[in-house]
Amino acid sequence: MDELELLKKDWNKSENQYKSFTDSDIYNMSHKKSSSIVRTLFYISIAELGLWILINVLPYFSSDTYKESLDKSYHNPVFVGITIFGFIVIFMFIYLLYKSYKSISTTDSAKKLMESILKTRKIIKYYVIYNLVVIFISVPLTFYFEFNQNIEFHDQVEAFNSKQMLFLYGFTVLLTGVFILVFWLFYKLIYGILLKRLNKNYNELKKMEV
Repeated sequence: MDELELLKKDWNKSENQYKSFTDSDIYNMSHKKSSSIVRTLFYISIAELGLWILINVLPYFSSDTYKESLDKSYHNPVFVGITIFGFIVIFMFIYLLYKSYKSISTTDSAKKLMESILKTRKIIKYYVIYNLVVIFISVPLTFYFEFNQNIEFHDQVEAFNSKQMLFLYGFTVLLTGVFILVFWLFYKLIYGILLKRLNKNYNELKKMEV
């Protein structure tokens, strides 16, 4: 049981104790917890950016085949544009989370704190949706780039009969679904738990406003 729950429990113990706790006490506790949660979300977003950079950089230096394939991809303006746009979105997400953290840390009213919490929830929600859409697009797009850049793979696909083509399409759909599920579970675990706590604080503040 966290500090806010203990405070709420003590609130209702007796009339004397009720007088010792005010709306300001509950607000300060919610404020402190909300600031801590958004700060954690901000650190997670930076760690996620670092992870994506490592995933893209390490294979480039450790595998000549991957390096050659990636070098070819960077001659494709579509691939370059998607890569740049992806990093812009991540940096924007980190910036918006930082702004939310500063806003929550410096706010001095329950109403403003509630507004900041709502904005933070929206930022996380749209970011997760964006990533799931990117995964949905990127798997088929990877096969497309491989088909156009890898001569051996291109010739193999060209020689496929209707059953083999159907299997390839089915495999692409299945792989896309698996990636979406894995990443959805990842975001649900990492961001979902913290968002639930943030939402809990929001509901407490809403009760105070009523």
